[in-house]
Amino acid sequence: MNAEEIAYTEELKNENFELKKERSILRNELTCLKEQNEWFRRQIFGQRSEKVIDSPKPSPPLLPGFEEWFANHPQKEEEIKEVAAHKRRKQNRHGRDKISLPDDLPKETTILDIPEEEKICAKTGQPLVKIGEEITSKLAHKPGSYYIKEFIRPKYALPEGEGIHIQELPDSIIPKCRADESLLADILVKKFGDHLPLYRICEIFSRDGIGISRQLLSQWVLKVGTTLKPLYDEMLRRILASKNVFVDESPVDLLIPRKGKVHKGYMWVLVGGKAKDPPHRIYSFRFDRQHKHASDLLKDYRGNLHSDKYGAYEELANQKLFNWCPCWSHIRRKFFEAKSGDPPFRKWVLRKIRHLFMYERVAWARSEEQRLWIRQEKEILIIDELITKIKDRMVKGNFLPKSKFSEALGYFCGLIPHLKNYTKDPYSRIDNNVAERAVRPLAIGRKNWLFVGSMQGGEAAATILSLVQSCRVLKINPREYLEDVLRRFMSHNFKQLHELLPGYWRKPTMG
Repeated sequence: MNAEEIAYTEELKNENFELKKERSILRNELTCLKEQNEWFRRQIFGQRSEKVIDSPKPSPPLLPGFEEWFANHPQKEEEIKEVAAHKRRKQNRHGRDKISLPDDLPKETTILDIPEEEKICAKTGQPLVKIGEEITSKLAHKPGSYYIKEFIRPKYALPEGEGIHIQELPDSIIPKCRADESLLADILVKKFGDHLPLYRICEIFSRDGIGISRQLLSQWVLKVGTTLKPLYDEMLRRILASKNVFVDESPVDLLIPRKGKVHKGYMWVLVGGKAKDPPHRIYSFRFDRQHKHASDLLKDYRGNLHSDKYGAYEELANQKLFNWCPCWSHIRRKFFEAKSGDPPFRKWVLRKIRHLFMYERVAWARSEEQRLWIRQEKEILIIDELITKIKDRMVKGNFLPKSKFSEALGYFCGLIPHLKNYTKDPYSRIDNNVAERAVRPLAIGRKNWLFVGSMQGGEAAATILSLVQSCRVLKINPREYLEDVLRRFMSHNFKQLHELLPGYWRKPTMG
């Protein structure tokens, strides 16, 4: 071969190498795009639960040392009933198809009697004898009733023209406001409990012939939220004084009137307390998601912090300010979504994480000492096994660098120094689901009221939302709670402010 042929051959080899390299890149990119497309399809049409079922009728794996516990707490078998064409699970409604009514519900009675001429027997001509009654009850509804609350205050002239003596008006949360606290409470619950925007509340009023502008409603909400700020601060102080805090954040649009634009603000959520599902929750509105907001909220906290792997919490955790417990539900979700990486290994990881959650279910049914023992003797062994195997899998390679599987492995390895932190305290949790549940009302709300009108409006909304959603967890009627607190707040002893928090509030007795 001459020099020209050799050069041409080398050129073909280089071109072939480049084509193979390009093909490999395109195949990897195609695999990643297929994986993303599958994820989006699953979000819209597929199963959202992260439960992995190995067989049509899975039996719960017996955790070593807890065979007796599972024997005493058997899972309920689904009843099967025969139908004409196939077998179907028998529905067990547990009374959910019944109506439960309060005893003091007012009744409106209507008597449906037969006509007088039919009370005579057509054959004998004798009058019919009444032998009883058949009563049929139906739950009915009337449009919300409104009334005017009128205060008549006699005026008395003091002798020698020294002035007039008159009884003072009751304390009001908004001075000289024409809305009673009962109406304000109803408006607040409709907006922050039922997620109705103010313009819809205006329409509800207008159907009953009451005209209140949206601007006036907005002013009332803003003033109430600003006035109740000390109660909000007291709740935040008590949450940060607890040993366990769960934190998360969610975007909320902020309207910038002068520019006519919408800015993405954030509502941070803090839940704290010893209970498995602590009732008090704080919503803190911030202009953005900068790390300084996490530092500002948690600068004085020294307990167990539960969160996802957001960098702001990781930075604080590295400063050893608190015991950081990253969420194992997020780790599980990463591997659940990594369907196209290494299916056998992914299945093994999910099974091990499932065992961790099963141990936790047993641990929370035991005493504090037994809970710690289960975590130290059983769960740490599983975590160590996961760390060893996932590290080895990372070293082995053979997976796409931008795939979901690679992302799951990297997410896990980045949390290795903190994965066992939840095992150190009996009241810490394996997941951050408490805060995740507290964020859900925001997702529902922003689909309805769309945005907050200002920073001050966002802060007022955070205050009222904290009180209403805490009532929701405690099964307290937020309308009754807010009406009572709004009436008592201005005259209440501020040294005993905690008595007005949802967790300490007592429903006022009648009479």
